[in-house]
Amino acid sequence: MSEETGGNAINPNTMSIIVTKGSLDWAYPPFILSTTAAAMGLDVTMFFTFYGLPLLLKKLDLNVTPLGNAAMKMPMMGKHMVMPNIVAAIPGVDAMATKMMKNMIKNKGVASIDELRDLAVEADVRLIGCQMTMDLFEYKHEDMIDGIEIGGAATYIEVATQSHINLFI
Repeated sequence: MSEETGGNAINPNTMSIIVTKGSLDWAYPPFILSTTAAAMGLDVTMFFTFYGLPLLLKKLDLNVTPLGNAAMKMPMMGKHMVMPNIVAAIPGVDAMATKMMKNMIKNKGVASIDELRDLAVEADVRLIGCQMTMDLFEYKHEDMIDGIEIGGAATYIEVATQSHINLFI
């Protein structure tokens, strides 16, 4: 193994996460991992792009969809049941699945995405919204929560090349 020195040294206490999905079920992994890593002393940066960018909006309206998600098995009637795609395609099923998931999260005492996002801010996780995505989807900086940065791909790559752990979620 070669030892890295100078400006290219990678700090072993750093992690970057590129967040590309913004549904309720896909919002949990990056926020749980980032807040846990921050609590363990890592410097964490999250870069929100495309459908992950709305996770930085002041008002979250997260949904979950079982359509095309064969791994989504909900506990029902003493079993873990999968919803067939044909049923998942019926209007209103997404709303039902979202309500079921939110109830399950609440009943099991799992933190909400709002709470996890607030925890990330409190833990000084660096939150970067993708400028190109903001332009593409016509979001404004004032639409986003306070304390975020705006940056482009080069900003993320600069962080990623200096991070010990890089995750794509």
